[in-house]
Amino acid sequence: MPRAASSSDVFNAVAEPRRRDILVYLALRERPVGDVVAWLGVAQPSVSKHLKVLRHVGLVHVRREGRQMFYRTNVEAIRPLHEWTKTFEHFWRHQLARVKERAEGNP
Repeated sequence: MPRAASSSDVFNAVAEPRRRDILVYLALRERPVGDVVAWLGVAQPSVSKHLKVLRHVGLVHVRREGRQMFYRTNVEAIRPLHEWTKTFEHFWRHQLARVKERAEGNP
């Protein structure tokens, strides 16, 4: 039975491509919201909504400095996602080996 999407679900949060882009962008260093808006080329309210979801599930840290909000990726919160995807790594390697075999003419 499929489960309902929830805004408090880390997997649901990263299912949105723009949120994944934001996480990658913020992984290098802390940045103000304006930088994220400029980099994505998306309206500020849209970026703020994405950041709110990421903050709600703990994937980003936020810091206020005066009127500016600074965000950065919470790499520790991403670790469970990484560990879960590693479960399937041997399947991917097996599939890649099969693709190589077929490319070389071996069924």
